[in-house]
Amino acid sequence: MLELGIGAGALEVVCLGAHPDDIEIGCGGTLLRLASRPQTSVTALVLTGTPERVGESEAALERLCPGTRLHCAGLPDGRLPEHWGAVKQALEDLAATHRPHVVLAPRADDAHQDHRIVGELVATTWRDALVLHYEIPKWDADLRPPTHYVALDEETARRKFAVLDASFPSQHGRDWWDEETFLGLMRLRGVECRARYAEGFSSSKVLVGLDGARGGAGS
Repeated sequence: MLELGIGAGALEVVCLGAHPDDIEIGCGGTLLRLASRPQTSVTALVLTGTPERVGESEAALERLCPGTRLHCAGLPDGRLPEHWGAVKQALEDLAATHRPHVVLAPRADDAHQDHRIVGELVATTWRDALVLHYEIPKWDADLRPPTHYVALDEETARRKFAVLDASFPSQHGRDWWDEETFLGLMRLRGVECRARYAEGFSSSKVLVGLDGARGGAGS
């Protein structure tokens, strides 16, 4: 399967989540791969979260991609559509100091209202970045075919779940929180892109470079 790379050189990545654990569930394997990439900086923003939950996310991100800087907007969980202006402002405040090459965010058609509003606002906040929307398995059954994949080997996929399980004890009581859920989805996405495991993403706009040199964001 033809692989489109983002090229060498410095890479700035911004990760967005409505809640602590969104980023880690949606793109934890990708962060593990980015951790070994030279000249890569990662900044994360979650819009909601109690101090306990934000602490869990901080621990998880440090295990996945050491040096990741986490910010929390402190907005009400489950009520982000009521706080559209505050969500937009939190993203704009981050954009004022960060011009990333890649933004990882929830899908704009996610069934959860908090995820969805974050996904919808990304493209109008960072217009020149490659925006990759990650997926989160849930009882709403809203998964769609991805447009892009990040391949993962078995060690990385299993490491992702190990980090999730160690970092988020508050979620252990969830009936969907187990290794089968996360490895099963990553295995399915791997089948789709001819890899052992993978994480799936969707993107509405990608610039493809054909001259062999790295171009702007999205090439």
